[in-house]
Amino acid sequence: MKISELQPGTGNVSIQAEVVSIEAPREINKMGRVLRVANATIKDDSGTISLVLWNENIDKVQEGSKVQIENGYVNSWQNQAQLTLGKFGKMTVV
Repeated sequence: MKISELQPGTGNVSIQAEVVSIEAPREINKMGRVLRVANATIKDDSGTISLVLWNENIDKVQEGSKVQIENGYVNSWQNQAQLTLGKFGKMTVV
């Protein structure tokens, strides 16, 4: 799969891409639990997309890291498509 093919609602996304940039993590309170979240921009030869990283996944990547995403899905936040791992997705640094 290529980034240019990803549209909100696309599920079961498997993709390999490079981390172009990563924002500073921020903390949110979700149902009484404090979670860390950060947005990273990833790219392949077809384009870029925002990747939402939670908790320990934030610490696994830095600019220039190559990542393999398995079983991710695409949703929309503030009219921008974003790739997220959700509960069942997996990210590996390659």
